[in-house]
Amino acid sequence: VQLQASGGGLVQPGESLRLSCLASGFTLDAGTVGWFRQAPGKEREGVSCISLSDNMTYYPYTVAGRFTISRDNAKNTVYLQMNALQPEDTVVYYCAVRGYGTTCPRSSMSYWGKGTQVTVSS
Repeated sequence: VQLQASGGGLVQPGESLRLSCLASGFTLDAGTVGWFRQAPGKEREGVSCISLSDNMTYYPYTVAGRFTISRDNAKNTVYLQMNALQPEDTVVYYCAVRGYGTTCPRSSMSYWGKGTQVTVSS
């Protein structure tokens, strides 16, 4: 079981990035996938969640309207489209999966991918 997050990089304020979370060793067909981010010295926070049973999505107010989570079943991949990026979005982003339920509580996620760095700077 492995999750591979990718797509991070350096962009200017206002630009966009799309992160990918590729699952291997299992199929993303039940439970949830969440994207989280963590700044140095701070707790890891959730920025999106998708329920694989019904495609319901969740976003905190800090990113709602700018971030969109989606899935590609054929590629066994979940994406995070991030628009209108701001310097405060500069952190490491992680994807995680839970094999049951419809939400993405940080403490209950079963598997985590390695992070991908997003840097927003002019």
